[in-house]
Amino acid sequence: MKLLVTEDYETLSQITADIVLMKWAESRRVNLALTAGSSPKRAYEILAERLKQVSFDQSLAHFYNFDEITLKGQEYGMTMQALTKELFEPLGIEEENIEVLDVQNYQDYDRQIAEDGGLDLVLMGIGGDGHFCGNLPDFTSFDFGVYRVPIEQDDELYKLIDESSPHEPGEEMVTFGAQTVLAAKELVLIANGEKKAAIIKQALEGPITEDVPASVLRLHPNLTVILDREAASLLD
Repeated sequence: MKLLVTEDYETLSQITADIVLMKWAESRRVNLALTAGSSPKRAYEILAERLKQVSFDQSLAHFYNFDEITLKGQEYGMTMQALTKELFEPLGIEEENIEVLDVQNYQDYDRQIAEDGGLDLVLMGIGGDGHFCGNLPDFTSFDFGVYRVPIEQDDELYKLIDESSPHEPGEEMVTFGAQTVLAAKELVLIANGEKKAAIIKQALEGPITEDVPASVLRLHPNLTVILDREAASLLD
C-alpha cells in the first residue's frame, strides 16, 4: 500500500486528477470505475480543465459505474444520475463509452469486465461506516463479485438513500463486491476531512474484517491511499 498525505483537499484533488489523467492518456483502451460524491468533486473539475489542454484519443477511455441504487419513477439510478452530472457531462464522455451497471445486467457484469480486458483503475471513497462502493458492513461478504442487495423501508440502507436523494429509494442496489474490486489492476482510495479520520485508522491500521469493509483493500498489491492531513490525523 502506498500512502500519500497531502497538506489540504486541493492538493489531494490535484494528485487524484493526475492519476486518472495519466491512466486515461495511455494509448490503448482503458477501463475506469470512478466514484461519485463530494470527495472527488474538485478532482473532476481539475480533470476537465486539463483535458482541454492535452491532446489524446479520449474515446479510448471506458467508464464503469461500480454500484447502482434504484430510484422509484426514475430511468437512471442514484449513481448514474450523480456520475452524469459530476463527471460524464463536464468531461464530454460519449454514451458509447459508458458501460452501465444496473439491476438487469449485474449477474453478467463480472464476465463483461473480463471480456473487456479487466478494470485498469478503480477510484473510491470511504464511508463513515467503512463501506466502499456499495459494500456496507451489514450486507457484504469478501467472497462476493458483483451482487444485489435488497432495499427495505425499515432498514438503514433505505434511510441512508432517502436522506441522500430527492427521489424515493427503489427496491434494490447492485454493487461491485470485494472480489470484483480486488481483480482490478490499480486501486485508489481517497478521503478528506477530520470526519473520516477515525474510520481511516480502522481501515488502514485495524484488522481486515467485514465489519470495516474497506479494510480488505489492503490485500491489493497496487493500492494508493490519498488523504489530506485531517483525514490522516489519527494514523500512527
